[in-house]
Amino acid sequence: MAKYTKEDIKQIVKDKGVKYIRLQFTDILGTIKNVEIPLSQLDKALDNKMMFDGSSIEGFVRIEESDMYLQPDLDTFVIFPWTAEKGKVARLICDIVNPDGTPFAGDPRSNLKRVLGNMEELGFTSFNLGPEPEFFLFKLDEKGNPTLELNDDGGYFDLAPTDLGENCRRDIVLELEEMGFEIEASHHEVAPGQHEIDFKYANAIEACDNIQTFKLVVKTIARKHGLHASFMPKPLFGVNGSGMHSNLSLFKGNQNVFWDENAELELSDTARAFMAGIMKHAKAFTAVTNPLVNSYKRLVPGYEAPCYIAWSARNRSPLIRIPASRGLSTRVELRSVDPAANPYLALAVLLEAGLDGIRNGLTPPPPVDRNIYVMNAAELKETGIESLPGSLLEALQELEKDEVIKGALGEHIYSNFKEAKEIEYDMFRTVVHPWERDQYLKMY
Repeated sequence: MAKYTKEDIKQIVKDKGVKYIRLQFTDILGTIKNVEIPLSQLDKALDNKMMFDGSSIEGFVRIEESDMYLQPDLDTFVIFPWTAEKGKVARLICDIVNPDGTPFAGDPRSNLKRVLGNMEELGFTSFNLGPEPEFFLFKLDEKGNPTLELNDDGGYFDLAPTDLGENCRRDIVLELEEMGFEIEASHHEVAPGQHEIDFKYANAIEACDNIQTFKLVVKTIARKHGLHASFMPKPLFGVNGSGMHSNLSLFKGNQNVFWDENAELELSDTARAFMAGIMKHAKAFTAVTNPLVNSYKRLVPGYEAPCYIAWSARNRSPLIRIPASRGLSTRVELRSVDPAANPYLALAVLLEAGLDGIRNGLTPPPPVDRNIYVMNAAELKETGIESLPGSLLEALQELEKDEVIKGALGEHIYSNFKEAKEIEYDMFRTVVHPWERDQYLKMY
């Protein structure tokens, strides 16, 4: 990430002909929000004096306490390349602060910084994330609305002409690279119309900023190709859903503390304790890492998504996989997270779960190196393998029982998140769905 001062930004804006600035932040549900200002307001924004009405944002505050300030992170300054034709637009990601200058408890980005403070108290200096977000590309209709018609019939690693999304995906990569992303891989995924673009790992805050920027770029460039990009976890029945495998590692300075070349599998005690904490709290944090009713249509056997709480260094059916790379690249890959998750909240709960394992010296169970999907109920019980929650309601019930994960969210975010998700689940529960009419209308 580039380092900028106020003077740097003002000079770049002048030199590059930027006309507007977007002050961007993320609400509790993970939705990107922004306030666009003309250049005449730039000095005010850089001095942290831009106020907005927090009562209008999902899960923020009540109307009688609505005044909030946007505090730009200067290092997140970037010009959106695709805006060059109609007057360039630049972006700054902001933290939300109270009128007295303290961090707002309902700001997911500030909350993650709070949890990172807990990590630093234990002597660690960096929590890194390498995300692998997947998405589908659907065609638009004549009115510009998304259809369920896919733009290709491709499969894993296919090329054009089978993969008709290749040009769109290439343009997305070019835009991302122009914005400073280091792209590691770009390819067609398993399902028709499904794609994955992987970018280099970064520290927790920067990685979450990158995920939000990535989603914005993907949707914007797809639209220019007459396509709709969706990060919905399971948009289609009978094919793989979209995940966001999350590669996690802890550092002390330049040392990856998950690596111990003298240990079994070269995994340190710290890595094993962290992994044990993840497994202990997996049922509770799933409400955050898989936050939609639809998320649980993906977490079923048979489509490569994990639904069992286990780990392995060899196979991909458990919740956690340990990739083969060692040294600085030693990491824990959590395979359940989906791209609908608010990344700031997801990283906060995952970090706190892992830290709980480290604080208490937890030990993970033995690895499971066979295909869990083919194990029957008796074998699962004998091996001690439990399942992730089967619905958003079940996940919320698990979250309510877990003080560590609730603490990672903080009272404000937890209570507002829980309320919003209970409403979402109740809406789903009470709607009569087409499947029900297809099954029952003629029969009963």
